[in-house]
Amino acid sequence: MKRLLKHVVVILGIVIVSLMVTYVGLAVYYHNAFPYGTWINGIYCTGRSIQEVNDDLAAQFTYDGIIVEDRDGESYLITAEDIGYQFDFEKALELYLKQQNPWMWIDSLFGGNQFKLAPVVSYDNDAFDACFEALPICQDQRSDQERRVEILRTSQGYELVNERTNVLLLEEAKDAILSAIEAAESHVSLVEAGCYHDLELTAQMRETLEIWEKLADFQQCGIVYRMGEEEIPVDASVVSDWIAVDDNGRFLLDSSGQLQLKENAIEEFVASLAEKYDTVGASRQFLSTRGDLVTVEGGLYGNKIDREAEVAYLKAAFETKKNEVHEPAYLQEAWKQGSEDIGSTYIEVDMSEQKMYYYVDGVAVIDTPIVTGNTSRRMGTPSGVNFVYAKQKNRILRGPGYASHVDFWMPVKGNIGIHDAAWRGKFGGAIYKTNGSHGCINTPRAAMEQLFELAEIGTPVIMFY
Repeated sequence: MKRLLKHVVVILGIVIVSLMVTYVGLAVYYHNAFPYGTWINGIYCTGRSIQEVNDDLAAQFTYDGIIVEDRDGESYLITAEDIGYQFDFEKALELYLKQQNPWMWIDSLFGGNQFKLAPVVSYDNDAFDACFEALPICQDQRSDQERRVEILRTSQGYELVNERTNVLLLEEAKDAILSAIEAAESHVSLVEAGCYHDLELTAQMRETLEIWEKLADFQQCGIVYRMGEEEIPVDASVVSDWIAVDDNGRFLLDSSGQLQLKENAIEEFVASLAEKYDTVGASRQFLSTRGDLVTVEGGLYGNKIDREAEVAYLKAAFETKKNEVHEPAYLQEAWKQGSEDIGSTYIEVDMSEQKMYYYVDGVAVIDTPIVTGNTSRRMGTPSGVNFVYAKQKNRILRGPGYASHVDFWMPVKGNIGIHDAAWRGKFGGAIYKTNGSHGCINTPRAAMEQLFELAEIGTPVIMFY
């Protein structure tokens, strides 16, 4: 029994010595090599030398340069080639290996080690300085004292120029870019890096900013006028004209400290709308069926804005900061609004050709000869854009020395209208010059009956020579 115990002790001693020799041997082995389970940047490093790992890390590493983003979101590239960029992982690996305790290699048996190492980089300082100074962000050479706070009038209204906010600190920007390059980063935001700051304001500058707050609020008008297919925004470019200023250009404030309205400013704006979009009696360009572009002036047809109603609306809407699309009130309203108010359904009376056409959605559904006013007796039918304002059957038309029955009567301007003329056997040609009407548009009965059934009250009537 004693002999067996002695053998066990001897064997156990041999095992312990062997384990100790193995442990010490591995510790010596890992003194100049990476311990078991070590991964760096995705490279397996166990038992490998610094140079071997460095070669693999360098082979997989690429760096094209740094993208610098300013406060406006603009980006600028400094390439690695531009600054003579070089890199090496050897020093970083040496430092990492020195921090490892080779006698504690056994810890790695119970879990792998995953590490990220950045290379040690170098670059040409002079080349970097040249690249940095060439960036657009470095071109503003103004001193802090030269940076202004000012309100300017532009075609878009009043605008604030504040050059004392978000001023770039060039040295901080340079350091942030260098730090990103040294960390092999591909992008740096100068905003996130804290490279902008605000300058102190003078008392006058603070006063300017207080006025600007009032202006910005005043100019926030969300009214949009809908004039047919056109939209006219009442925006800052418009309402800036309503703000009262003195002879020196200073803004006038009321007793409560609010900006004052220029006298009659809203009335003048409404008048400008009416001058542009009131079409009653306006001169129009019209493409005739005969193929030429004719100018038609005068007439009763068209739109006429209710100026008084619109002034009242705008004052209330502006006061309450309404935000809406608005169609104006009209004293007279055509079929269409806007500068092009005739549309594609209308009656065309060509008095030179003695022809009348009725178009529906751009398609001619009636094409007929007519007889208009007698020009030799100075009763020629007047030109102009008018409209059908009534429809009657079995009407007696009366005038000096005549009383004529017509089956269909459609007045378009005063006592001038379109009607059938049973007393005529012929229409068209040059009849109107010597044997024309008293000013009305005589029409064959069949065509007149069709027109009477189809045309609605309000239909535009374009009359020209």
